[in-house]
Amino acid sequence: MIKTSLYPGTFDPITNGHYDIIVRALNLFDTVVIAVADSHEKKPLFTLKQRVEMAKAATSHLKNVEVLPFDNLTVEFAAKQNASILIRGLRAVSDFEYELQLGYLNNSLDASIETVYLMPNLKHAFISSSIVRNMLKFNGKTSHLLPPKVESMIKEINTCTL
Repeated sequence: MIKTSLYPGTFDPITNGHYDIIVRALNLFDTVVIAVADSHEKKPLFTLKQRVEMAKAATSHLKNVEVLPFDNLTVEFAAKQNASILIRGLRAVSDFEYELQLGYLNNSLDASIETVYLMPNLKHAFISSSIVRNMLKFNGKTSHLLPPKVESMIKEINTCTL
């Protein structure tokens, strides 16, 4: 039986922490679908198309990874992808309460959905997309925060919008 997992998020942009979670998920599940949320309410810095392309670039060498955009409920999108497992990353205790509530909510919407929480490697535990966006606004060093292909893509994007 093939186990497909769904890793939903805004990925604005995808970071080394996200990448680490994806690799860990591949060790547990046959397929990982990276579900890039439209997330208008979060007002992402990068467009949905840019975020999807960055995620594809960061994971292009990994087998059994697919990157897709979505703009509906996560559990509905998971069902369309035949994914019964949601992957969520936990960096710190502060993430736990929010992620636990989200996991319970998703399970209340679809009891066949399980949420698996993975922690990134300690060297990536402090990385968040918010931190990366702040670093980009001030032209800070991001090579240790982003996959190399993503960093190159961001440099190609017009810096007027950053």
